[in-house]
Amino acid sequence: LLTVINCYDVKWATRVQDIFTGTKILALVIIVIAGLWCLCSGKTEHFENPMANTNLEPGFIALSFYSGLFSYSGWNYLNFVTEELKEPYKNLPRAIWISLPLVTVIYVLTNVSYFVVLTRDELLASHAVAVTFGDKLLGVMSWIMPFFVACSTFGALNGAIFASSRLFFVGARQGHLPKAIALINIDKFTPIPSLVFLCFVTLVLLVIKDVYVLINYLSFVEALFTTLSVSGLLWLRHRQPLTYRPIKVHIVLPIIFFVICLFLVTLPIYVSPWEVGIGLTLIVSGIPVYFVFIYWQNKPRWLISISDSFNLMCAKMFTCVLEDDKRDK
Repeated sequence: LLTVINCYDVKWATRVQDIFTGTKILALVIIVIAGLWCLCSGKTEHFENPMANTNLEPGFIALSFYSGLFSYSGWNYLNFVTEELKEPYKNLPRAIWISLPLVTVIYVLTNVSYFVVLTRDELLASHAVAVTFGDKLLGVMSWIMPFFVACSTFGALNGAIFASSRLFFVGARQGHLPKAIALINIDKFTPIPSLVFLCFVTLVLLVIKDVYVLINYLSFVEALFTTLSVSGLLWLRHRQPLTYRPIKVHIVLPIIFFVICLFLVTLPIYVSPWEVGIGLTLIVSGIPVYFVFIYWQNKPRWLISISDSFNLMCAKMFTCVLEDDKRDK
């Protein structure tokens, strides 16, 4: 359904995002108010020894960051859609400085509220902490929390689809993915093939039953690529210091971020080698596909014919053209 909405109209997708983001914030505000009310009433027994039985091994701390960062996933999505922002050099930094502190404060207060109301065992046993929180505290209104959780999931997924599809689209436009993914609909100006491809990949990942295993797979891959990206940024800042950069931060920030990403990539290797190995396998599996379909220039005619036929089929099926062709028309 969300893929269809994103294929049909960008405005519809952004309206859906606005509605469900507002719903999520409302739910979090309810949780924060209820939790702080309990805290002010003197319910502090869960904070008496909060670090008891905590595993302080660096590798497990890094793995815990994976789950924590998953809750904040979306903080980097605006980087993928700068082409569709109005005045990106002005609005992108503004969005970062407003949204990140706001989300951090709300999430911290939400977690404090959870720890006020729920015991450690209840938190660990819960499949949806907000639902458990509502069942224990909200009484007859506890039914509202599953609704809010569903809305939150719906909105988060919509944002991921909107941003990630643009990442695939630009990658294909730069020649790093099959040309069919770089097609854009001539009426709605949406990257329909990229959205369909993303939907297919998402359905394949649903084969993995354990969500925490999936988080570890993908978080390692994301941390690895983020580390490589930041290292490239540092290299460019060193080799080309005078190059004009419309959006620029102090060099200390990317250095700190690089160290954190390096920590998230290296330490889980000895703690969770299986998940790390699967993540590396996912990355390596793309290398032969890239070399055969993208890098290899002197392909046999039959392979070129298959590729061209596939691109033409996608163009006809989704009423799409390449972006340059669209501009020419």
